[in-house]
This record gives sequence, C-alpha cells and structure tokens, in this order.
Amino acid sequence: MSDDLLPKQVVTVAEMARMVGLSRARFYQLMGRAFPWPLYDVATRRPFYNEEQQRACLEVRKRNCGIDGKPILFYARRLDLVSTPRTNRTPKPKAKEKKSDQFSDVVAGLRALGLLSVNASDVAAAVKVVFPNGVGGIDVGEVIRGVFLHIKRQNRTDKVG
Repeated sequence: MSDDLLPKQVVTVAEMARMVGLSRARFYQLMGRAFPWPLYDVATRRPFYNEEQQRACLEVRKRNCGIDGKPILFYARRLDLVSTPRTNRTPKPKAKEKKSDQFSDVVAGLRALGLLSVNASDVAAAVKVVFPNGVGGIDVGEVIRGVFLHIKRQNRTDKVG
C-alpha cells in the first residue's frame, strides 16, 4: 500500500486487497461501500479491477474516505505477519515401556469382548502362560485371542477345585 505501486492493467480481487493492505475477507466486506465493485470477465466470470478502479481503491485507502463519501477507519497492519521459523525439536527418547503400557491394547480388546474386569496384571500373567517365549512378532489379534481363551477357561463354573 505504498505510493510507488503502479496500477497494472487488471488485477484480481485478492491482489487488490493486498495492494490496499487488507485481508481478502475484509476487502470483500467493504466492497460496494468503501471500495468499488469489481468488473467481471464475461468469458471466465472472474472479478477483476481495471486501472481506474485500482486508483480509486488506493485513493480510498490513502484518504480514509469510501466511494460512498463516508469516512472509514483502517487498523494498522500487524508487524508479525511473517512467522519466525521454529527450530525442529528432537523428541525425547522414550523410557522402557511398562508392562501396563505394553498390554494396553490387549486390555482394550478384551474389554471390547466383554471381559470388563480384566486389568494389565491379569493380561501379563496370562501372556506368561499362553506365550512363554514372549509376544514379540505375534499379531495383537492373536495375543488377544489367546489371552481371552485362557481367562475364559480359568473362569469356568464347572471347574472343580
């Protein structure tokens, strides 16, 4: 929005908003009252401003007086429009997973299957029995299935003992 802006033959609405130092949304709000309506290209139906309209828009911004003759106040532009580059932070190395965190998806799967009272220690105990070599490389669905069957066998009502 300086005086050294030479009008082009035609500019888009977004370019005109930039030229007068306003956001496109605010420029659209003031169209028809403070700024003139744009012309439309018949072939593309795109709005544009010719040289005469560009001069009128720049004059409105310079004088704070709209094309309707009413005064219009413009706020000063913020100086911090360009964001400062952030340094990329490297994530902190994670500590070893706790057993409760390790089996949280298994616990959630068992609860979805109806075992509402199951907790991480129950799952850890069942995993030790069902998968004595550990669960590394075994699909989570297989772990849930094995633990579910193990817990259901333990809770049978016909079990004597």
